Amino acid sequence: MKVGMFWGSDTGATEAVADIIVNYLSPDLNVESIEISRTNTDKISEFEWLILGLSTWHDGELQSDWDIFFNKFCEINFSGKTVALFGLGDQAGYSDYFIDGVGIIAKQVLQAGGKIIGKWPTEGYDFDSSKASIDDFSFYGLAIDEEFQPELTDERIKIWCEQIKREFTAEIKEEHSSD
Repeated sequence: MKVGMFWGSDTGATEAVADIIVNYLSPDLNVESIEISRTNTDKISEFEWLILGLSTWHDGELQSDWDIFFNKFCEINFSGKTVALFGLGDQAGYSDYFIDGVGIIAKQVLQAGGKIIGKWPTEGYDFDSSKASIDDFSFYGLAIDEEFQPELTDERIKIWCEQIKREFTAEIKEEHSSD
């Protein structure tokens, strides 16, 4: 299985998380990791299975490279694509916008016909509001807070990677059983 991982990083924190994810997934999945500023919609469209990562800036804004690319991203047809998301945010300093970028991207993927996997529990976080919240219990994807919970990052990534490996594999089995 070949998975395309597209991420954006202003400070290097999201890139570091992307690298850790690749390391955890590589024994089982062939992950091509690509910075969003160095790609185009055709490249993203090549993949059936995707991982998208970004941080949220200021008052709920997309990371700068994702912000620049977002209008083009909205042109992609995600029908038949399975997408996992991860995001970095600051739950204390930006409690009203915690990992909003994940929610913005997830909603666009869903609107364009994609399927989201890798949903992550909200338990263990202290925030007021998030566009990434599906409900009171889960986010559209993995939430990382390097500012206030860096000691939890590695274990969260490890658990999430195991989860999305199972979910990607289930998607493949479902796809082949319906043929």
